[in-house]
Amino acid sequence: MIVTRSWLNEWIDLTSISTEDIAKTFNSIGLEVDRIQEYRVPAKIVFGKVLECEKHPDADKLNICKVDIGFTIRQIVCGAANVRAGLDVVVATVGAVMPSGLVIKPVKLRGVDSDGMICSAGEIGLPDLGKGIMELDSSIGDFKIGQEVSTNLILNDDLIEIELTANRGDCLSIRGVARDLSAAFDRPIKEYVVTDNDEKRGVGRILSLSHEKDLSVNLRYKALDLKDLTIPLVVKLRLGQIEEERERDIESIILYVTHSTGVIFRAYERDFFAKEDVTISKVIVSENENGFACIKSQNNEIASIIGVSQNDASKVKNTNSTVFLEASYIPPDVISKKMADHKIKSDSLFYRTSRGSEPELEGGLSYCIDLIESCSHSTTFSGTIEHVYSFKEKIVTVTKQEIDDIIGANIDKSVVTKILKNLGFDTSKSSTDVFAINVPQFRHDIINKQDIVEEIVRMVGIDNIPSKASVLQEENRLENNYFEYKKRSIYRHRAAQSGFNESVHFVFDEKKVLNAYGFITTNDDLELLNPIVQTLDTLRPTLLTGLLKATSQNVKNGYSSVRLFEIGAVFSPLREESLKISFVFSGDKENENLSNNGKPSQIDFSYFTQKIADVVGEVELIQYETTHKLSHLYQSAQVIQNGVVLGELFRLHPEVEKAYDLETTFMCELDFSKIKHELKIAKTTSKYQASFRDLSIITPTSISFETISNVIQANAAKELIRFYPVDRYTDESLGDNISLSIRFVLQSEEKTLEDSDITSTMQRVLESLQSELGIGLR
Repeated sequence: MIVTRSWLNEWIDLTSISTEDIAKTFNSIGLEVDRIQEYRVPAKIVFGKVLECEKHPDADKLNICKVDIGFTIRQIVCGAANVRAGLDVVVATVGAVMPSGLVIKPVKLRGVDSDGMICSAGEIGLPDLGKGIMELDSSIGDFKIGQEVSTNLILNDDLIEIELTANRGDCLSIRGVARDLSAAFDRPIKEYVVTDNDEKRGVGRILSLSHEKDLSVNLRYKALDLKDLTIPLVVKLRLGQIEEERERDIESIILYVTHSTGVIFRAYERDFFAKEDVTISKVIVSENENGFACIKSQNNEIASIIGVSQNDASKVKNTNSTVFLEASYIPPDVISKKMADHKIKSDSLFYRTSRGSEPELEGGLSYCIDLIESCSHSTTFSGTIEHVYSFKEKIVTVTKQEIDDIIGANIDKSVVTKILKNLGFDTSKSSTDVFAINVPQFRHDIINKQDIVEEIVRMVGIDNIPSKASVLQEENRLENNYFEYKKRSIYRHRAAQSGFNESVHFVFDEKKVLNAYGFITTNDDLELLNPIVQTLDTLRPTLLTGLLKATSQNVKNGYSSVRLFEIGAVFSPLREESLKISFVFSGDKENENLSNNGKPSQIDFSYFTQKIADVVGEVELIQYETTHKLSHLYQSAQVIQNGVVLGELFRLHPEVEKAYDLETTFMCELDFSKIKHELKIAKTTSKYQASFRDLSIITPTSISFETISNVIQANAAKELIRFYPVDRYTDESLGDNISLSIRFVLQSEEKTLEDSDITSTMQRVLESLQSELGIGLR
């Protein structure tokens, strides 16, 4: 948002406040100053008047002018097409140094003496206002011929550009910014002067307004016979300073008034609504097919979509015609929601309406009419035609004690009341200790008491609130989220300690790839509406594909051994979120070294299983067939811990390894919520020596180790601490059987076991295997 000092001064008296103090105040009240630019006209440049203007005898594009510069009359040769007798101009006299560095000297142009230069705006350091010299008028204030231009406050102004947050649409106008300064400096803002001449023709003679529905919009119309409109210099200059321009003069005036007041204006050609033979033009407030409030003619042609755009056919093209001037207000949340649901073409005014415009239509319309009448011979019809929607009042209540508690300091009630009043809030319904604050429509960002307190703090100034020692009171913060974080942190460190590197990916993945590998993705009715890219078009149901891509990339970068893990969210088809931990180990078991003669072996099933156990603790594996297509048909298992299924562990299918240019690769994905994480409980440990015994049994290949394990556990003596397979052997002589070696660990808490005790326990195991499964010693 761009403001200038002189423009602000039209709404609030800033004469005794420096530009530097204004900028500091902006920063302190949350309107961050982006830049300050000073416009200063050099010395020896004065106001002048062209007394005579004749064509140069030897140059078609030059004119010989007699110019009064107050203390003398100079002859100046000028090449501007718009120079003429009677014009008030800016003259650079001999000796003036222009902003470009040019020094003005007496010269001869095509044989004619020229003492000085009649200047354009750009030549004296002001914004470029187009071709030709600057034509002065009364809009820049009083001036005398011969007076230094550097004394004029309009032409020697300070521009301040401020950064606005998205919720501060109320400051998208000079008046809106002045309102904040009014509260900061405790100076009154200048109110609108609303005038209307009842002796003029009434607007009802040529304009009627009807509405088909009770729409959430306020409209106000004036009519005028537009004639000989010229844009004042101050308007041209300020539009140049805010870097805006419009093709037609009436549009430039409307843009200027909108930037000044914050009210949204549009101008319509009367002929769009009715032909010449129709006395009263009918304007209809309606809805289009997308539900946008719009203005229509009686022929059902849309003149404009309120707050969004205007039909070119309805715009004013004739400089001498009857014009309907419209001021409108529509709540920003209404128009923004409509635009989000139905993307349609918009013009520059939509930016203002979507962030919040000024609802004070009567004052804004009067300001606009006064400006047009002052710079034209136009005649305005008396009265207005309006459509009024009664918006629900937004009242926020807050006690004085609540304000003090939130701020941490005692702010005098009169100070609070004055700040709120200057900001445009109505506090007339407040009681002794409770503020009942009626929030104005232009402050759509104020919702609750915290917002009110923030406004007070902005204006009091954070630096003006006395510091106060903090009172710290310890609370028990060990809630569930802490333990969840702690668990996650522990297992991340365990994985890193076991040689795995953490990998982090988006929670999005490519639906095509997931479906190809048999993973069930999000239901179509719950799918992402606007994916970041097409390769991240669904919520991931697994971490495996992301790790697989990362592994492939690492191998392409020259790593022969890749070990990665990730803890992250995955989503069911119904978008139900859960937490998984996944691992991948690809290529060599270890780096090349002396012990492996520079030829490390590839990762295998048992080594990978041990690595997983190092991270999550002791686990069991049972034969398992995965539901997806990433796994090897014969090297996949279900991972169980304390009787709870955690997930799956498998070797990558050879075809998948080939597709991603990988060596032998193993993967594992576990449900993180099911991994044990509990307080460590001390258990008694036997002080007596443990004994080890191996049994080699002949068992049919059809009997799984899980079945054998269940039989042993069901019949084991208390001295049997644990057991696990250590060898598996097959040859032709065994037929459909295999030789399985199992190691048993035996220990008593009462004594050192003797041979008879060990033999008895092992015999018990053998008998149970023989009786229940029909298997025995090799």
